[in-house]
Amino acid sequence: MIQYKSAREIEKMRNAGRIVAEILDLISENIRPGITTRSLDKLAAEHFKKSKSRSAFLGYQGFPANICVSIDDEVVHGIPSDRKLVEGQIVSVDVGSLLDGYHGDAARTFAVGKVDAELKRLMEVTEQALQRGIKKCVEGNRLGDVGHTIQSFVESNKFSVVRDLVGHGIGRKMHEDPQVPNYGERGTGIELKEGLILAIEPMINAGRYDIRIMSDGWTIVTADGSASAHFEHTVAITANGPEILTVR
Repeated sequence: MIQYKSAREIEKMRNAGRIVAEILDLISENIRPGITTRSLDKLAAEHFKKSKSRSAFLGYQGFPANICVSIDDEVVHGIPSDRKLVEGQIVSVDVGSLLDGYHGDAARTFAVGKVDAELKRLMEVTEQALQRGIKKCVEGNRLGDVGHTIQSFVESNKFSVVRDLVGHGIGRKMHEDPQVPNYGERGTGIELKEGLILAIEPMINAGRYDIRIMSDGWTIVTADGSASAHFEHTVAITANGPEILTVR
């Protein structure tokens, strides 16, 4: 069942979203060759505490960390550890917050030092796909318009859209209806209405779209070992167009 949010609820989600943006900015300032992914998780934990909020991921269905950190062929749900980042890697960081009963959720993919041109293009196309999808989040459009826009742009750039993982509605729960695929047909799916809030998150592979889950039960990787990028924002459909809530 879809939960449409009031102006008061959207304001609460702006506050939760701002914390997510602050943590991603903090990680952007600190990510570098030699830092461990556990150190990035610690930075996030300290900011959650400082902002009197908490991680929406820690303990969620047993997840053991504050943020997800996924490297190279890891698509999503990578668990922070003592692994050190290496020059030339790309790293997806996914952050979820819970503040005053409401959630924020966003992700960015970062370059560790200098990365090769094709990895850089993968990151750029994924981020541009997200922005194009967000622009379709206007009243009267259909959910399929968002997915179709993302898919067509990505595939025109010779990359692939992960099929088995999708975005989602968000609010009092981290995952609410509707599911938000990053693929689809124009003019299909539910009509977008004011008060609907979506976490839109293209997960884009350099190779095929197939994925598999690792033995830790969490980390999802590309089946062919190709690199993957992930960008996400929490977006509200308003009378004035889409509003990104996961910004400072």
